Amino acid sequence: MSSPAPQDTAQQRLWSVDEHLADILAAVRPLEPIELQLLDAQGCVLVEDVTVPVALPPFDNSSMDGYAVRTADVQGASEEFPAVLTVVGDVAAGSGELPTVGPGQAARIMTGAPLPPGAEAVVPVEWTDGGTGGGAAAGMSPARAAPAGAAGEVRVHRPAEARAHVRDRGSDVQAGDLALAAGTVLGPPQIALLAAVGRGTVRVRPRPRVVVLSTGSELVQPGEALTSGTIYDSNSFALAAAARDAGAIAYRVGAVADDADTLRATIEDQLIRADLLVTTGGVSVGAYDVVKEALTAVGEGDVDGSRMEFRKLAMQPGKPQGFGSIGPDHTPLLALPGNPVSSYVSFELFVRPAIRALMGLPDVSRPVVRATLKADRPLRSPAGRRQFLRGAHDAASGTVSPVGGSGSHLIAALAHADSLMVVPEDVTSVEPGTELDVVLLG
Repeated sequence: MSSPAPQDTAQQRLWSVDEHLADILAAVRPLEPIELQLLDAQGCVLVEDVTVPVALPPFDNSSMDGYAVRTADVQGASEEFPAVLTVVGDVAAGSGELPTVGPGQAARIMTGAPLPPGAEAVVPVEWTDGGTGGGAAAGMSPARAAPAGAAGEVRVHRPAEARAHVRDRGSDVQAGDLALAAGTVLGPPQIALLAAVGRGTVRVRPRPRVVVLSTGSELVQPGEALTSGTIYDSNSFALAAAARDAGAIAYRVGAVADDADTLRATIEDQLIRADLLVTTGGVSVGAYDVVKEALTAVGEGDVDGSRMEFRKLAMQPGKPQGFGSIGPDHTPLLALPGNPVSSYVSFELFVRPAIRALMGLPDVSRPVVRATLKADRPLRSPAGRRQFLRGAHDAASGTVSPVGGSGSHLIAALAHADSLMVVPEDVTSVEPGTELDVVLLG
């Protein structure tokens, strides 16, 4: 972490959004790579180039159930004058020893089976009479037809060009080709490719472990009964879900009461499973701002080198923020405000980039596009604050419409928004029809 200013100086001045984010990213280092089994590596970032050791497919094979033939033998074949070929054997997927197809001969073949020597094309079974002998006349598939070497004939009703219905060796990738480049996030198709080229394990940066704690004696867990003065804890659920969406492994800790000692003990207990800690609530200037109280001593520099700062940012919502590192491993901690919208906007602007940086990704923030404001009245914004308002973005028309008001408690409006409209610090009014930056959330 970059050397922070003294705590009182940090609190006195107003930090910009960009300054705060830059300070966070300067402190976060990508996690050390580890070797993982393929399924355990899903969602992780590859740290090595993976080349193809063998061609895919590794041999010429059939793309259809049918018969492997020589093209000369079926030239001019028709319903009226079919080509009559002797069936010399069956070729199933995984076959070892293959029959050789000579003049006037064919081999029954199933999808994925290797093309036998001498064959130049595959005619689908639908182009034939199904063959005679060995059960093929009864309509059995090649996989269940007569064993290799069984006698029989097949009548082919259509000609076939060379390589028809044949998947060429290496038609997917050639040996030595780059399969996946370092920096690739491993999703299901990438896992499939790694398995297809024979990789059982892969070297990746692991998914960051993010512990989310909400604070407040007024918080009740969903499913429990509310009493006077209590509300349900939504922030920890929202932030844990957002952390998962960003690529992390998220651990949600139930709401911690407004007691500094309890919060410090909880944080210490969680350090063992955290690459990043996120708290929500208790960072303002109220009498019960427990996060600030619990971690202010850390900000003065503990014996293990932990540091914390609590700042005011020139933004709305989300003015109060905390950031630092705690514990013997200097685990990053981001302290977010407690209002639901403030908390979520702060996550998108600061926590998500930190998670992506831990993963070693170059693009850490959500995409930003320009869109035209579609509204029946101007957007108002306080001078000197960068405001983030919920919006509904229409990519087809290039417009964005406000969703709900600017209140930082409006969870329902947030649930129906797919973007954040950004009003710069030096703008106090945005007229309908004006272009502005839009942060895409989905």
